[in-house]
Amino acid sequence: MPNLLTHTPIPSIRITEQIAIGDDEPAFIIAEIGQNHNGSMETAKRLIDVAAEAGVTAIKSCKRDLRSELTKEAWGRPYTGPQSFGPTYGEHREVLELSPEQHQELSDYSNSKGLIYFVSACDVPSVDVMEQIGVPLYKVASRDLTNIPLLRAMAETGKPIILSAGMGDEQDIRDAVELIKSYHDKIVLMQCTSEYPTPYEDVNLLGMRTLREKFGVLVGLSDHTIGIMTVVAGVAMGAVAVEKHLTLARHMKGTDHAASLEPAGMERVVRDLNNLRVAMGDGSLAVPEGVQVAEAKLRRSLTSAGPIARGTTLLEEHLTLKSPGTGLMWRDRETLLGKRAQRDIDADETLDPRDFA
Repeated sequence: MPNLLTHTPIPSIRITEQIAIGDDEPAFIIAEIGQNHNGSMETAKRLIDVAAEAGVTAIKSCKRDLRSELTKEAWGRPYTGPQSFGPTYGEHREVLELSPEQHQELSDYSNSKGLIYFVSACDVPSVDVMEQIGVPLYKVASRDLTNIPLLRAMAETGKPIILSAGMGDEQDIRDAVELIKSYHDKIVLMQCTSEYPTPYEDVNLLGMRTLREKFGVLVGLSDHTIGIMTVVAGVAMGAVAVEKHLTLARHMKGTDHAASLEPAGMERVVRDLNNLRVAMGDGSLAVPEGVQVAEAKLRRSLTSAGPIARGTTLLEEHLTLKSPGTGLMWRDRETLLGKRAQRDIDADETLDPRDFA
């Protein structure tokens, strides 16, 4: 896809033998199922089915080691309300957390559907689990942009990292990118706004240009708006990867469903991005073949303004422009002016160079 953010080339990142992320590759479309499975493997597999039917590139889930992530106070904090799955925050998170065996099952299931499976690993133990499963890349959630031990553990695997910048300022982003670059440069930096859903005034698509110029890495868009417009606009600008949350229904219980796409919305994302790739073209100014029929019918050609007798020296006063557009253009008139008509020419004839010498 042509990149409108910068003219500085950045190498593509190989993810699998068939799939790479880069300026010259199709957009890497991520369906984020996160915790929208609500702890149900049946729901998780249905989300994967929907994503595969839509035609996305990858499924992204989330892996946490809750005891290494939450303090005792955070674990025991009362967590009540319509979106709660447990009386305390820790118990709520336990309901939504999948085991290593379940992640392995979902990875295998995704692969069987032709989809890449990977996760936002939220702590070092979760990276270890995902290494055993064999995911081909990692995502760093916005909240972990400053989690240097986690970034180091991911970078040490040598695998590509999609890094979300939604909760970081320039120094936070720089520290994270420099740490990863000390191991490798397979980084996609995602413009992201950590509001669910995100109002349009906070999206800041031009932030992608700033990220690419300042940090010299490929950029993408993790989008939490309602709808699909910003995703399509982002790819048109040069995002090499895009991420949208996926749900079976936005009314389902859980905090992320309201900012997610339902199945028909994800289908439209893939449809529009496929159409966009074709519509971007190659930048040439040639008239498309499909326009040539209309061109021949509707454009103007050099035409006799009145009768021209044989032997007449052709002057500009003898010329006008009329359809069809199958003859000479006005800019070609110098090839005829000053030459003599070799036959009698009626008014309103499209002029033929062979009739003048």
